[in-house]
Amino acid sequence: MSLYDDLGGAKALDAVVDSFYKKVLADERVNGFFDVTDMERQAKKQKAFLAFAFGGPNNYTGKKMSDGHAHLVERGLNDSHVDAIIEILGATLTEFEVPAEKIQEAAAVAESVRDQVLGRAQ
Repeated sequence: MSLYDDLGGAKALDAVVDSFYKKVLADERVNGFFDVTDMERQAKKQKAFLAFAFGGPNNYTGKKMSDGHAHLVERGLNDSHVDAIIEILGATLTEFEVPAEKIQEAAAVAESVRDQVLGRAQ
């Protein structure tokens, strides 16, 4: 089974992403990057990306990670911010009682796109 299935599929992922973004918007380390973001659209894109990244259906039609985050890198997005996002994702998954090994899998997926998000790799 995929991580997507292990986490509970689309319905569970929707709830996780919604909770995740509430935490992101409350976290002063990263919330400034979302000050002009349409959060409904952002959550929809994130749900599609995570579903694909976690082995579920591929309905992601967004930009490449490097292109989608280039404007944020210009605003100062760096490793500390990616670390904070991975931390928030882990805390969110913990609240949903996801087993530690599955949280580590999710963190590994997030870690695998770090260099793309930060514009260091295509």
